[in-house]
Amino acid sequence: MSRGIAILGSTGSIGRNALRVIEALGPEYRIIGLSAHRNVELLAEQVRKHRPKYVAITNREYAGRFRMLVDDPKVRVLPGTDGLTELVRCDEVDTVLTAVVGAAGLPSALAAARAGKRLAIANKEPLVIAGELLTREAKAYGSTLLPIDSEHSAVFQAMQSGAAREVHRILLTGSGGPFRGANLSDLEGVTPEQALAHPIWSMGPKITVDSATMMNKALEVIEARWLFDVPVDRIEVLIHPESIVHSLVEFVDGSVIAQLGEPDMCLPIQYALTYPQRVPGVAKRLRLDQIGRLRFERPDLQTFRTLPLAYEVARAGGTAAAVFNAANETAVEEFLAGRIRFLQIVELVEHCLANHDVRQTTSLEELLEADAWARRQVKDRLLVGR
Repeated sequence: MSRGIAILGSTGSIGRNALRVIEALGPEYRIIGLSAHRNVELLAEQVRKHRPKYVAITNREYAGRFRMLVDDPKVRVLPGTDGLTELVRCDEVDTVLTAVVGAAGLPSALAAARAGKRLAIANKEPLVIAGELLTREAKAYGSTLLPIDSEHSAVFQAMQSGAAREVHRILLTGSGGPFRGANLSDLEGVTPEQALAHPIWSMGPKITVDSATMMNKALEVIEARWLFDVPVDRIEVLIHPESIVHSLVEFVDGSVIAQLGEPDMCLPIQYALTYPQRVPGVAKRLRLDQIGRLRFERPDLQTFRTLPLAYEVARAGGTAAAVFNAANETAVEEFLAGRIRFLQIVELVEHCLANHDVRQTTSLEELLEADAWARRQVKDRLLVGR
Protein backbone atom coordinates (compact mmCIF):
# COMPACT_ATOMS: atom_id res chain seq x y z
CA MET A 1 0.00 0.00 0.00
CA SER A 2 1.30 3.44 -0.96
CA ARG A 3 -0.08 6.67 0.45
CA GLY A 4 0.61 10.27 -0.45
CA ILE A 5 0.02 12.33 2.69
CA ALA A 6 -0.54 16.02 3.37
CA ILE A 7 -0.25 17.14 6.99
CA LEU A 8 -2.09 20.37 7.77
CA GLY A 9 -0.53 21.79 10.91
CA SER A 10 2.73 19.86 10.80
CA THR A 11 4.51 22.02 13.41
CA GLY A 12 1.96 21.30 16.17
CA SER A 13 2.11 18.33 18.53
CA ILE A 14 -0.13 16.15 16.33
CA GLY A 15 1.82 17.07 13.21
CA ARG A 16 5.17 16.31 14.84
CA ASN A 17 3.92 12.94 16.08
CA ALA A 18 2.46 12.18 12.66
CA LEU A 19 5.87 12.71 11.08
CA ARG A 20 7.39 10.30 13.61
CA VAL A 21 4.75 7.72 12.78
CA ILE A 22 5.18 8.10 9.02
CA GLU A 23 8.96 7.90 9.25
CA ALA A 24 8.62 4.56 11.10
CA LEU A 25 6.03 3.21 8.66
CA GLY A 26 8.50 3.27 5.78
CA PRO A 27 8.74 4.56 2.21
CA GLU A 28 5.21 3.47 1.21
CA TYR A 29 3.94 6.47 3.19
CA ARG A 30 5.14 9.59 1.39
CA ILE A 31 4.94 13.17 2.63
CA ILE A 32 3.56 15.22 -0.26
CA GLY A 33 2.73 18.40 1.61
CA LEU A 34 3.18 20.14 4.97
CA SER A 35 1.66 23.30 6.37
CA ALA A 36 2.21 25.78 9.18
CA HIS A 37 0.85 29.15 10.22
CA ARG A 38 4.00 30.99 11.28
CA ASN A 39 6.49 28.55 12.83
CA VAL A 40 8.55 28.54 9.65
CA GLU A 41 11.80 27.68 11.45
CA LEU A 42 10.47 24.27 12.50
CA LEU A 43 8.67 23.91 9.16
CA ALA A 44 11.98 24.45 7.37
CA GLU A 45 13.60 21.68 9.41
CA GLN A 46 10.73 19.34 8.55
CA VAL A 47 10.97 20.21 4.85
CA ARG A 48 14.71 19.58 4.74
CA LYS A 49 14.20 16.18 6.38
CA HIS A 50 11.04 14.92 4.64
CA ARG A 51 11.32 16.63 1.23
CA PRO A 52 7.65 17.42 0.53
CA LYS A 53 6.69 18.79 -2.87
CA TYR A 54 4.31 21.41 -1.42
CA VAL A 55 4.38 23.70 1.61
CA ALA A 56 1.37 25.78 2.66
CA ILE A 57 1.99 28.78 4.93
CA THR A 58 -1.32 30.23 6.03
CA ASN A 59 0.18 33.47 7.36
CA ARG A 60 1.39 35.14 4.14
CA GLU A 61 3.82 37.36 6.03
CA TYR A 62 5.97 34.33 6.88
CA ALA A 63 6.24 32.91 3.34
CA GLY A 64 9.21 35.13 2.50
CA ARG A 65 11.02 34.15 5.69
CA PHE A 66 10.48 30.48 4.85
CA ARG A 67 12.01 31.03 1.40
CA MET A 68 15.09 32.51 3.06
CA LEU A 69 15.40 29.31 5.12
CA VAL A 70 14.62 26.86 2.30
CA ASP A 71 15.78 28.11 -1.08
CA ASP A 72 14.77 25.00 -3.00
CA PRO A 73 12.90 25.48 -6.30
CA LYS A 74 11.56 21.91 -6.04
CA VAL A 75 9.45 22.97 -3.03
CA ARG A 76 6.35 24.87 -4.10
CA VAL A 77 5.11 27.39 -1.50
CA LEU A 78 1.33 27.93 -1.26
CA PRO A 79 0.77 31.13 0.78
CA GLY A 80 -2.39 32.18 2.59
CA THR A 81 -5.38 30.21 3.83
CA ASP A 82 -6.23 29.26 0.24
CA GLY A 83 -2.95 27.38 0.18
CA LEU A 84 -4.42 24.67 2.42
CA THR A 85 -7.30 24.13 0.01
CA GLU A 86 -4.94 24.02 -2.97
CA LEU A 87 -2.72 21.51 -1.16
CA VAL A 88 -5.49 19.03 -0.32
CA ARG A 89 -6.69 19.02 -3.93
CA CYS A 90 -3.32 17.94 -5.32
CA ASP A 91 -3.53 14.71 -7.30
CA GLU A 92 -0.52 13.21 -5.50
CA VAL A 93 -2.33 13.53 -2.15
CA ASP A 94 -4.72 10.72 -1.27
CA THR A 95 -4.68 11.16 2.53
CA VAL A 96 -5.11 14.48 4.34
CA LEU A 97 -4.32 14.72 8.05
CA THR A 98 -5.83 17.92 9.38
CA ALA A 99 -4.56 19.26 12.69
CA VAL A 100 -5.17 22.99 12.18
CA VAL A 101 -6.38 24.58 15.39
CA GLY A 102 -9.69 26.42 15.28
CA ALA A 103 -12.13 27.15 12.47
CA ALA A 104 -9.29 27.99 10.07
CA GLY A 105 -9.04 24.35 8.99
CA LEU A 106 -12.70 23.98 8.06
CA PRO A 107 -12.59 25.08 4.37
CA SER A 108 -9.66 22.77 3.61
CA ALA A 109 -11.33 19.84 5.39
CA LEU A 110 -14.43 20.35 3.24
CA ALA A 111 -12.26 20.65 0.14
CA ALA A 112 -10.56 17.35 0.98
CA ALA A 113 -13.92 15.64 1.45
CA ARG A 114 -15.21 17.02 -1.86
CA ALA A 115 -12.04 15.80 -3.56
CA GLY A 116 -12.76 12.28 -2.30
CA LYS A 117 -9.65 12.10 -0.08
CA ARG A 118 -9.16 10.01 3.03
CA LEU A 119 -9.55 12.67 5.71
CA ALA A 120 -7.86 11.96 9.04
CA ILE A 121 -9.27 14.51 11.50
CA ALA A 122 -7.23 15.48 14.57
CA ASN A 123 -8.88 18.81 15.38
CA LYS A 124 -12.46 18.91 16.61
CA GLU A 125 -13.67 22.00 14.79
CA PRO A 126 -14.62 20.56 11.34
CA LEU A 127 -17.10 18.13 12.88
CA VAL A 128 -18.21 20.45 15.68
CA ILE A 129 -18.90 23.48 13.48
CA ALA A 130 -19.97 21.72 10.30
CA GLY A 131 -20.62 18.10 11.22
CA GLU A 132 -23.79 17.75 9.19
CA LEU A 133 -22.26 19.44 6.14
CA LEU A 134 -18.92 17.59 6.30
CA THR A 135 -20.40 14.11 6.79
CA ARG A 136 -22.91 14.69 4.00
CA GLU A 137 -20.23 15.90 1.58
CA ALA A 138 -17.90 13.03 2.49
CA LYS A 139 -20.64 10.54 1.71
CA ALA A 140 -21.54 12.26 -1.56
CA TYR A 141 -17.95 12.38 -2.85
CA GLY A 142 -16.68 9.03 -1.52
CA SER A 143 -14.38 10.50 1.14
CA THR A 144 -13.53 8.42 4.22
CA LEU A 145 -13.51 10.28 7.56
CA LEU A 146 -11.07 8.80 10.06
CA PRO A 147 -10.77 10.18 13.61
CA ILE A 148 -7.39 10.85 15.24
CA ASP A 149 -8.70 12.33 18.49
CA SER A 150 -7.89 9.50 20.94
CA GLU A 151 -11.47 9.15 22.19
CA HIS A 152 -13.06 9.05 18.75
CA SER A 153 -10.38 6.74 17.42
CA ALA A 154 -11.20 4.43 20.33
CA VAL A 155 -14.91 4.53 19.49
CA PHE A 156 -14.16 3.95 15.81
CA GLN A 157 -12.00 0.94 16.66
CA ALA A 158 -14.56 -0.48 19.09
CA MET A 159 -17.33 -0.08 16.52
CA GLN A 160 -15.55 -2.54 14.24
CA SER A 161 -17.02 -5.20 16.59
CA GLY A 162 -20.57 -4.69 15.30
CA ALA A 163 -22.84 -2.86 12.90
CA ALA A 164 -23.77 0.79 13.47
CA ARG A 165 -27.42 -0.20 14.03
CA GLU A 166 -26.28 -2.46 16.91
CA VAL A 167 -24.74 0.39 18.95
CA HIS A 168 -26.70 1.14 22.13
CA ARG A 169 -24.53 3.98 23.47
CA ILE A 170 -21.09 5.55 23.24
CA LEU A 171 -19.06 6.23 26.39
CA LEU A 172 -16.43 8.94 25.94
CA THR A 173 -13.76 8.96 28.63
CA GLY A 174 -11.78 11.92 29.91
CA SER A 175 -9.03 12.35 32.47
CA GLY A 176 -10.89 15.14 34.27
CA GLY A 177 -8.02 17.53 33.60
CA PRO A 178 -5.99 19.37 36.24
CA PHE A 179 -9.06 20.34 38.31
CA ARG A 180 -10.79 16.99 38.76
CA GLY A 181 -12.62 17.07 42.10
CA ALA A 182 -12.56 20.87 42.34
CA ASN A 183 -15.66 22.97 42.98
CA LEU A 184 -16.49 26.44 41.68
CA SER A 185 -14.93 28.25 44.61
CA ASP A 186 -11.67 26.34 44.03
CA LEU A 187 -11.56 27.65 40.45
CA GLU A 188 -12.03 31.34 41.24
CA GLY A 189 -8.35 32.25 41.14
CA VAL A 190 -7.03 29.73 38.60
CA THR A 191 -4.07 31.07 36.60
CA PRO A 192 -3.12 30.13 33.03
CA GLU A 193 -0.10 28.29 34.41
CA GLN A 194 -2.32 26.13 36.60
CA ALA A 195 -4.77 25.45 33.76
CA LEU A 196 -1.91 24.40 31.50
CA ALA A 197 -0.55 21.85 33.99
CA HIS A 198 -2.35 18.77 32.64
CA PRO A 199 -1.64 15.66 34.75
CA ILE A 200 -1.53 13.20 31.82
CA TRP A 201 -1.42 14.62 28.31
CA SER A 202 1.09 16.96 26.65
CA MET A 203 -0.93 19.15 24.28
CA GLY A 204 -1.07 22.65 22.86
CA PRO A 205 -2.22 25.50 25.15
CA LYS A 206 -5.72 25.90 23.71
CA ILE A 207 -6.74 22.25 24.02
CA THR A 208 -5.08 22.04 27.45
CA VAL A 209 -7.26 24.87 28.74
CA ASP A 210 -10.25 23.13 27.10
CA SER A 211 -9.38 20.07 29.15
CA ALA A 212 -9.31 22.19 32.30
CA THR A 213 -12.83 23.55 31.61
CA MET A 214 -13.94 20.17 30.19
CA MET A 215 -14.83 21.99 26.98
CA ASN A 216 -12.75 19.42 25.12
CA LYS A 217 -15.17 16.72 26.26
CA ALA A 218 -18.14 18.94 25.43
CA LEU A 219 -16.84 19.40 21.88
CA GLU A 220 -16.20 15.67 21.61
CA VAL A 221 -19.85 14.93 22.38
CA ILE A 222 -20.92 17.08 19.42
CA GLU A 223 -18.18 15.61 17.24
CA ALA A 224 -19.23 12.04 18.07
CA ARG A 225 -22.86 12.79 17.29
CA TRP A 226 -21.94 13.55 13.64
CA LEU A 227 -19.00 11.23 13.13
CA PHE A 228 -20.90 8.15 14.27
CA ASP A 229 -24.44 9.29 13.37
CA VAL A 230 -25.70 8.58 16.91
CA PRO A 231 -28.34 10.70 18.71
CA VAL A 232 -26.66 12.88 21.32
CA ASP A 233 -28.73 11.34 24.13
CA ARG A 234 -26.91 8.06 23.49
CA ILE A 235 -23.51 9.61 24.10
CA GLU A 236 -22.22 9.76 27.69
CA VAL A 237 -19.06 11.05 29.36
CA LEU A 238 -17.08 9.22 32.05
CA ILE A 239 -14.14 10.58 34.01
CA HIS A 240 -11.27 8.11 33.87
CA PRO A 241 -8.20 9.60 35.61
CA GLU A 242 -5.70 7.01 34.34
CA SER A 243 -6.45 7.77 30.66
CA ILE A 244 -5.89 4.15 29.68
CA VAL A 245 -9.40 3.29 28.46
CA HIS A 246 -9.78 5.83 25.68
CA SER A 247 -13.51 5.21 25.15
CA LEU A 248 -16.10 2.42 25.04
CA VAL A 249 -19.05 1.30 22.93
CA GLU A 250 -21.99 -0.59 24.40
CA PHE A 251 -23.91 -2.75 21.94
CA VAL A 252 -27.58 -3.69 22.10
CA ASP A 253 -26.79 -7.15 23.48
CA GLY A 254 -25.05 -5.61 26.53
CA SER A 255 -21.47 -6.19 25.37
CA VAL A 256 -19.15 -3.27 26.09
CA ILE A 257 -16.08 -3.01 23.85
CA ALA A 258 -13.25 -0.72 24.95
CA GLN A 259 -10.00 0.39 23.35
CA LEU A 260 -7.06 0.66 25.74
CA GLY A 261 -3.59 2.09 25.31
CA GLU A 262 -0.97 4.36 26.81
CA PRO A 263 -1.73 8.12 26.62
CA ASP A 264 0.20 8.38 23.34
CA MET A 265 -1.22 10.04 20.23
CA CYS A 266 1.01 7.99 17.94
CA LEU A 267 -1.38 5.02 18.10
CA PRO A 268 -4.56 6.81 16.87
CA ILE A 269 -2.52 8.69 14.27
CA GLN A 270 -1.09 5.44 12.92
CA TYR A 271 -4.45 3.67 12.93
CA ALA A 272 -5.97 6.46 10.83
CA LEU A 273 -3.09 6.34 8.35
CA THR A 274 -2.94 2.55 7.97
CA TYR A 275 -6.65 1.69 8.34
CA PRO A 276 -7.97 -0.95 7.76
CA GLN A 277 -4.59 -2.58 8.39
CA ARG A 278 -2.64 -2.75 11.65
CA VAL A 279 1.14 -2.69 11.47
CA PRO A 280 4.00 -2.36 13.99
CA GLY A 281 4.68 1.20 15.03
CA VAL A 282 6.28 3.59 17.51
CA ALA A 283 3.48 3.79 20.10
CA LYS A 284 4.38 2.82 23.65
CA ARG A 285 3.15 -0.64 24.72
CA LEU A 286 0.56 -0.94 27.48
CA ARG A 287 1.48 -2.84 30.67
CA LEU A 288 -1.70 -3.29 32.70
CA ASP A 289 0.18 -5.04 35.52
CA GLN A 290 2.09 -1.79 36.13
CA ILE A 291 -1.09 0.33 36.25
CA GLY A 292 -2.84 -1.58 39.04
CA ARG A 293 -6.36 -0.17 38.80
CA LEU A 294 -8.67 1.75 36.50
CA ARG A 295 -11.23 4.19 37.93
CA PHE A 296 -14.39 5.64 36.42
CA GLU A 297 -16.49 8.52 37.76
CA ARG A 298 -19.40 10.63 36.61
CA PRO A 299 -18.48 14.22 35.71
CA ASP A 300 -19.46 17.10 37.99
CA LEU A 301 -22.00 18.94 35.83
CA GLN A 302 -22.47 21.75 38.36
CA THR A 303 -18.82 22.78 38.28
CA PHE A 304 -18.09 21.99 34.64
CA ARG A 305 -21.09 23.55 32.90
CA THR A 306 -19.62 23.14 29.44
CA LEU A 307 -20.85 19.53 29.35
CA PRO A 308 -24.60 20.15 29.79
CA LEU A 309 -24.24 23.09 27.39
CA ALA A 310 -22.88 20.72 24.73
CA TYR A 311 -26.02 18.59 24.84
CA GLU A 312 -28.20 21.69 24.45
CA VAL A 313 -26.09 22.83 21.51
CA ALA A 314 -26.21 19.41 19.84
CA ARG A 315 -29.99 19.28 20.16
CA ALA A 316 -30.33 22.82 18.79
CA GLY A 317 -28.24 22.03 15.70
CA GLY A 318 -27.73 24.55 12.93
CA THR A 319 -25.40 27.42 13.80
CA ALA A 320 -25.40 26.76 17.58
CA ALA A 321 -22.23 24.67 17.57
CA ALA A 322 -20.34 27.26 15.48
CA VAL A 323 -21.18 29.89 18.11
CA PHE A 324 -20.33 27.50 20.97
CA ASN A 325 -16.91 26.73 19.52
CA ALA A 326 -15.99 30.27 18.42
CA ALA A 327 -17.01 31.87 21.72
CA ASN A 328 -14.86 29.38 23.56
CA GLU A 329 -11.85 29.86 21.27
CA THR A 330 -11.96 33.61 21.74
CA ALA A 331 -12.49 33.38 25.50
CA VAL A 332 -9.57 30.97 25.87
CA GLU A 333 -7.34 33.41 23.98
CA GLU A 334 -8.37 36.15 26.41
CA PHE A 335 -7.71 33.91 29.40
CA LEU A 336 -4.26 32.86 28.19
CA ALA A 337 -3.44 36.53 27.63
CA GLY A 338 -4.37 37.23 31.26
CA ARG A 339 -7.29 39.50 30.40
CA ILE A 340 -10.13 37.43 31.92
CA ARG A 341 -10.60 35.01 34.79
CA PHE A 342 -10.82 31.24 34.27
CA LEU A 343 -14.53 31.06 35.13
CA GLN A 344 -15.31 33.82 32.65
CA ILE A 345 -14.58 31.41 29.79
CA VAL A 346 -17.83 29.50 30.24
CA GLU A 347 -19.71 32.68 31.21
CA LEU A 348 -18.82 34.24 27.86
CA VAL A 349 -19.84 31.08 26.00
CA GLU A 350 -23.20 31.10 27.81
CA HIS A 351 -23.68 34.78 26.98
CA CYS A 352 -23.15 34.15 23.25
CA LEU A 353 -25.50 31.17 23.17
CA ALA A 354 -28.20 33.11 25.04
CA ASN A 355 -28.02 35.97 22.53
CA HIS A 356 -27.79 33.94 19.33
CA ASP A 357 -30.76 33.18 17.11
CA VAL A 358 -29.97 29.69 15.84
CA ARG A 359 -30.31 29.25 12.10
CA GLN A 360 -30.91 25.76 10.77
CA THR A 361 -28.36 25.92 8.01
CA THR A 362 -25.69 23.72 6.51
CA SER A 363 -24.13 26.48 4.39
CA LEU A 364 -20.41 26.97 5.05
CA GLU A 365 -20.82 30.73 4.59
CA GLU A 366 -23.53 30.98 7.24
CA LEU A 367 -21.60 28.76 9.64
CA LEU A 368 -18.52 30.97 9.28
CA GLU A 369 -20.72 34.05 9.70
CA ALA A 370 -22.03 32.63 13.01
CA ASP A 371 -18.43 31.90 14.01
CA ALA A 372 -17.41 35.51 13.33
CA TRP A 373 -20.51 36.84 15.13
CA ALA A 374 -19.60 34.90 18.30
CA ARG A 375 -16.03 36.21 18.27
CA ARG A 376 -17.30 39.78 18.02
CA GLN A 377 -19.80 39.15 20.81
CA VAL A 378 -17.05 38.03 23.19
CA LYS A 379 -14.91 41.08 22.39
CA ASP A 380 -17.88 43.45 22.70
CA ARG A 381 -18.93 41.92 26.01
CA LEU A 382 -15.44 42.42 27.40
CA LEU A 383 -15.33 46.04 26.20
CA VAL A 384 -18.60 46.72 28.03
CA GLY A 385 -17.19 45.09 31.16
CA ARG A 386 -14.17 47.36 31.10
